[in-house]
Amino acid sequence: MNPALRVISPGLLTTIQDLGRPGHQHLGIPVSGALDPISLRAANALVGNAPGTGALEVAYVGPTLVVEADDVRMSFVGAKAAIEVLPDVTASAGTLFETMESIHLRRGDVVRIGSLWDATTLYVAVEGGFDIAPVLGSVSTYIRGHIGGWQGRALVAGDLLPLVQNTATVHDEFRLEGLDLSAPERFRVIAGPQSDYFSESSLAKFFEGEYRVGAGSDRMGMRLDGPHLDHVRGYNITSDAIAPGSIQVPGNGKPIVLLADRQTTGGYPKIATVISADLPALGRLPIGAKVAFESVTIDAAVKARRKLLADIDAIGGMIVPRAPAAADFASRLHDSNLISGIFDGQGWAA
Repeated sequence: MNPALRVISPGLLTTIQDLGRPGHQHLGIPVSGALDPISLRAANALVGNAPGTGALEVAYVGPTLVVEADDVRMSFVGAKAAIEVLPDVTASAGTLFETMESIHLRRGDVVRIGSLWDATTLYVAVEGGFDIAPVLGSVSTYIRGHIGGWQGRALVAGDLLPLVQNTATVHDEFRLEGLDLSAPERFRVIAGPQSDYFSESSLAKFFEGEYRVGAGSDRMGMRLDGPHLDHVRGYNITSDAIAPGSIQVPGNGKPIVLLADRQTTGGYPKIATVISADLPALGRLPIGAKVAFESVTIDAAVKARRKLLADIDAIGGMIVPRAPAAADFASRLHDSNLISGIFDGQGWAA
């Protein structure tokens, strides 16, 4: 039997994502990729994968998975969640694990991820990654285009996700210490490129006001509820390129921050663009979270980008040994030959 993870329940929206497929936007193909590439990279680092290896992106409510491999190593980074490992599909309770760490699992073990809190996404990496053919150089799932990932869609019950490795590397488990995934009080933006399409009072409301992430948000765009923005030159422009973090304002006056699955071009005026250093934190925000903006210069955005890259380089230094859990001791007993001989009542060894 080929190694795999079997999906018992898929969660609310679970997809396979990596760092995306840049270089094809001139063909109308979005970049896609992880909403939070920092957590994706960290999850991969915990299991020894390359930073851009495809992993599961879990949104809001997690899946339940069965290990159909001799053994696997998995990690969980991003939102806080209840992660429970059960000995088989008939068990009603198991061992709880925390996020920000790796765990070692055996054939038949069940991983149940509950509701997420404090953020919208959680990344689940598997040592070696998934044995899935890339599309245009990426295994990221683009649901609207039905490409990439597992059959171009979110997971469903009964899916069998093939794994590259049938066995996990033999070593102790690790955890991440000091990775800061908190959101800033205000997200930094560059004004424009069509900020002149808005009144001075609207610009003031945008930068001084507060929004909340709306219920219509998804991987394509984050819809914001808050101060209404008035156009002074209409709400249609000649369609032009959409950068990650572009904030479009359609005719209803409600901003939309365009995210990983954004379209490649758009015809609504863009009041501002979130700087690249703040996009991972923005991608973590759940529905109902508060959002506020501040304008910064391009020089400040470049400096923030350099700091982000330095922080990414530092992830490896945050990985430390994890204290063994009860489940780890059981696993080690299973692996160990604790009997060197058998004695009968006459005192001879078998």
